[in-house]
Amino acid sequence: MNVTAHSYQIGGKSSNQISASIEEHIRSGRFAAGTVLPAIRALADRLEVSPTTVAAAYRSLRVRGLVRAGGRRGTIVNRRPPLATPSLPVAPEGAINLADGNPDPELLPALAPILARIGGRHQLYGSETNSARLTELARRSFTRDRVPANEIAVVSGAIDGLERVLQAYLSPGDVVAVEDPSYTGVLDLIAALGMIAEAVALDEFGIRPNSLAAAIRADAKALILTPRAQNPTGVALDKKRAAELRAILAQAPETLLIEDDFGGPVSGAAAITVVDSRLPRWAVIRSVSKALGPDLRLAVVAGDALTIARVEGRQRLGPRWVSHILQDAVAAMWSDAKTMRQVQRAADTYTLRRHALIEELAKVGIAAQGRSGLNVWIPVADENAIIQSLLEAGWAVRPGAAYRVRSAPGIRVTISALKPADARGFASDFARALRPRASTNVA
Repeated sequence: MNVTAHSYQIGGKSSNQISASIEEHIRSGRFAAGTVLPAIRALADRLEVSPTTVAAAYRSLRVRGLVRAGGRRGTIVNRRPPLATPSLPVAPEGAINLADGNPDPELLPALAPILARIGGRHQLYGSETNSARLTELARRSFTRDRVPANEIAVVSGAIDGLERVLQAYLSPGDVVAVEDPSYTGVLDLIAALGMIAEAVALDEFGIRPNSLAAAIRADAKALILTPRAQNPTGVALDKKRAAELRAILAQAPETLLIEDDFGGPVSGAAAITVVDSRLPRWAVIRSVSKALGPDLRLAVVAGDALTIARVEGRQRLGPRWVSHILQDAVAAMWSDAKTMRQVQRAADTYTLRRHALIEELAKVGIAAQGRSGLNVWIPVADENAIIQSLLEAGWAVRPGAAYRVRSAPGIRVTISALKPADARGFASDFARALRPRASTNVA
């Protein structure tokens, strides 16, 4: 249920003062997600200012992603406004952490030998922006997976790539179709850019065609699609679903397609793309974080010529380029047979751990979803109750609320650190958490 903010809580005479007052209430938590701000004229009367001044304050907050227009409901505080917020709770000592989404550190390739090998030659202003070796290796990988890769950009991770591609075409107020559930970083980014997330339903093979068609009819200017290792559900495309989605997008050539293949080679699923060379606007982003390590803040982006030109043009006005130390390190790792064997070992291990958990849950009558990647999604009726019960049993997992727009409740379990030998214990504790607790009556 939405709560209406009282106008007396907001102060200021100028639009900047009014927006700053509202921002402080959002930052402190007094105006929670879903809070409805006072009507423009009512607030203007209370503050004794022009309605135009209040409208300008609200517009500033919308552009910055703190609030959104709710039609007849008014102006509403966004679900996760882009403000500094407390860090995620740390798993208590002794609990097995299945909440953080990290890869298993023991399965990441060693960095020291690679860093020692690449040397330390300085790159100066005026040098080539992208490493020729890195882009050539990326081009080969994309081409093997039937992604056209004539143009490639190098960016600072998947979210950086998503932001740059979205901003190449879209403006605040534009609608972006997103998977539901969807990665929290994607939802946060869309809100921060002042854009509107249009939820698109999923099944085990990814986005449902009828739901995508509905989003396009709702004027979605872009679609963000995860072809495999979808976070939080682990769903993955198959060829049939990819063809269905491709046919829908062919009828909507103005819709920007962005594939976020962040899991890459450790996804445990084949690389399948919806991209077709006939699409006028598209990008495929591949991060190295899950396979090579989160601290290697690098992703490669293949796309049509205009999209890549816009991404690189804007990049040159900011950071200019991604560190060549990082680029050379990634290129060296992609070229190193031992490193790539380690990546394959990680992929196989994650698949084993994912299957083990799903199988053990099935034995106790619990359905779970996870065709690929590092996460398994388990539908539940009461997220908070399950989280607390599992925590008492020594397991830290993530509630699904942060990932959902309109989809049903669920729990995200990161399997990267869950050994198959522990999967049975987890499943047993999960089944116990689902049982109704006996009430205690005091005489």
